[in-house]
Amino acid sequence: MKSLLALCALQVTQHQASACRALASLPRELYPALFRAAFMNGRTAVLQALVQTWPFPCLSFRQLLPQPNQMGWPEKPSKESVQAVILALLASPRRKPYLRVLDITGFLDASCGQDPTTMSMWARSVVVARTCLSAQTQAKAALRLAKRRKLERPIPVPTPVEVHTDLLVNRTSYNVLKEALVTSIRGPLRLRCRDLWAEELSGPSTVSLLELLDPSYLRQIDLRFNNLGLSGLCMVVPHMVKFTHLLSLKLQYSNMDVRRLSTEAESSFQRFVSAIGQLNCLKELNMGSSRLSGRLHQLLGSLQGPLESLELPFCALLSGDLSYLAQSPHATHLKKLDLSGNKLSGDLLDPFQKLLKEASASLLCLDITECQLMDVHLASTLPTLCSCIHLRYLGLYGNPIASAGLKTLLQHLQALPELQLVVHPVPVDCYNNLPWPPSSASLLEGSVDEEKLASVQAELQQLIEDIDRRDVLWTMDIYGHNSFDYFSL
Repeated sequence: MKSLLALCALQVTQHQASACRALASLPRELYPALFRAAFMNGRTAVLQALVQTWPFPCLSFRQLLPQPNQMGWPEKPSKESVQAVILALLASPRRKPYLRVLDITGFLDASCGQDPTTMSMWARSVVVARTCLSAQTQAKAALRLAKRRKLERPIPVPTPVEVHTDLLVNRTSYNVLKEALVTSIRGPLRLRCRDLWAEELSGPSTVSLLELLDPSYLRQIDLRFNNLGLSGLCMVVPHMVKFTHLLSLKLQYSNMDVRRLSTEAESSFQRFVSAIGQLNCLKELNMGSSRLSGRLHQLLGSLQGPLESLELPFCALLSGDLSYLAQSPHATHLKKLDLSGNKLSGDLLDPFQKLLKEASASLLCLDITECQLMDVHLASTLPTLCSCIHLRYLGLYGNPIASAGLKTLLQHLQALPELQLVVHPVPVDCYNNLPWPPSSASLLEGSVDEEKLASVQAELQQLIEDIDRRDVLWTMDIYGHNSFDYFSL
């Protein structure tokens, strides 16, 4: 239920022209409520007026808007609202400006999808960059005009505004982002990147970008689909050491294979391991799709503190890798663990169960998608799994589990009081002519008996109601679960 203040702010912002005229006479204490109402309802004229007359040093989306996972958080931020706030920085302030920091971090990108009414992370990054460039152009134009008019008094230099943002850059937007970062070093708008996503960039381009980022502010680097390989990572990672508050490093799809290395490549791997070890604050590491067979102890052993989130999907892990991890200092601190795509049904099953036991007191999210786990493997893992009493997320999609195995799992839900989401596979008994044992491809692409699947889903839903666990979302949808991002845990 909305408060009386929120309802009044909603009414005031509906009449945009009147609201803009009234701002000068309104107490500053009303500005946050007016901003929330204007942002959530797309009152762009009011938003721009609010930013231009903002009476506080900081304007933060995360402080002013409902928090992620709370009712009302704009998971799909309106394109018009976000753009209005950013572009308001170009307008001349209507009175003495107090704003020193605009913080627009906090939106998760995947929820935007292809909705044309929303603004994706990539689009926000480009708009912010172009706004910084336009602000610098305006400042230079004002200086040239003053010189032509030979003004006696020096032009007052406006206090720069820091724009705290998350940036997504690819080959298309690279040049404008880089130019904006160069310009913002001394421009009226100073870009401060919190989380960086870089896609399909070369090693030298990535290094050039990293060199321009504030070393004291960056907390996450996510390099994906860059195909850097071991040599490229050896070039890039040493440039991350300067980021003293870097908590999260994601290097998925970097095409690194360290299983059989030449003498020269072995030296490169040791340099890479050494550079990773110098990231003093690192708490999250994602090495997705790197072939790390037998090398996990070297990689993780170099770290100076325990990880809280470790993502190793499709890394061709061996039993020795999981045995090391179960005995390492990382195990008892893990909040998030992703072992998807590693064959846990063979000789990895025992060390995997030992790892689960060690992580049971801290583990919140477990993803074991496409791990070739059958009913018998799930049944033997259930006692250890049920000891993870704080578990919130369990990913099982793509495993050859029958409806009987899923029902057994459901009957153990009472042991997991904090569980919120289970992403389960299509039961193997709901396929038509499924080869056995089934490959991941046949599970993903095989013909499904939709009538049988509907019947099984109804049975599962009835079981959920019988044990009074309607609070658990039981789904086969593997996308759109950003609430289990490491920083939201």
